[in-house]
Amino acid sequence: MIKVEGLTKRYARTVAVDDISFEVEKGQIVGFLGPNGAGKTTTMRVLTCFLPPTTGKVTVAGFDVQENPMEVKKRIGYLPESPPLYPEMEVIEYLRFVGKLKGIPSTELRSRVDEVTERCAVADVRTRLISKLSKGYRQRVGLAQAIIHNPDVLILDEPTSGLDPKQIIETRELIRSLAGDHTIILSTHILSEVEHSCERVIIISQGKLAAIDSVANLTNRLRGSEAVALEVEASSGRPSPADVQQRLGTVSGVRSVSLKDSRNGRLVFEVESLQGRQIRSDLARTVVNAGWNLNELRSVGLSLEDIFLQLTAAEQKDVEQPEGVQA
Repeated sequence: MIKVEGLTKRYARTVAVDDISFEVEKGQIVGFLGPNGAGKTTTMRVLTCFLPPTTGKVTVAGFDVQENPMEVKKRIGYLPESPPLYPEMEVIEYLRFVGKLKGIPSTELRSRVDEVTERCAVADVRTRLISKLSKGYRQRVGLAQAIIHNPDVLILDEPTSGLDPKQIIETRELIRSLAGDHTIILSTHILSEVEHSCERVIIISQGKLAAIDSVANLTNRLRGSEAVALEVEASSGRPSPADVQQRLGTVSGVRSVSLKDSRNGRLVFEVESLQGRQIRSDLARTVVNAGWNLNELRSVGLSLEDIFLQLTAAEQKDVEQPEGVQA
């Protein structure tokens, strides 16, 4: 649905985006992450035909952004960080106006407005002035204008910025409900949004592509070893934390054992393996053979925040410390 090949965007001597390539399949929700100044906004502006690429090729729904920009725009819904709203207009008046701009036939306009107001949960404020709406409602109206023409692709820039926790949950659920019908690129600084909503992650740093994969695959790639959370029941103080820690440490392939919690009759440890070793079955066998009750045994992945910081820090180091130069 979206294909980016060797995209580069230069401003005078500044390279904002440096030879990046990626693809997004139909119906996917993909998180687009990067620190401020990484090139995210520039990339999205190229995708939406606001900026031409310096070099490279970008296609959306099969149309080239340079050769067929009008066809691309017909197939894209865009919600910038600040929604493009007219505060002096009523919600329904504004959505009808946007629908006409986007070429919706007059015979279909009313039904499309009714559909998006229901789907974006703004039907109850459809006759209110946009200037009188809360931040949450304005974001929903912004999303309604982005999907009113039923685009193939949605590009959402910080869609939950400034919302309260309840509004964030509602917006997150709405975005998830749009998957399948629409291909979605979600740019956000709220990493939990990506973990909850996105199938894949694109991380960009210093204008370069740092990673593109699922969160699970990125975790395995960066950690390189298995980490396991293990909970043992401790009745009347037995077994002791030291006993369990010592026993787990003798399991083949274990690198380290650390106690995470010892309250309410439970002992929780995090056990990390040596590179390339699988230790879960051996850990379970050790606990059971010792006569202890094993309450939980699960893999522990790196958080998306850990992944993001590792990848962007590595990219920054590469930029600041070129190969062959010693600190």
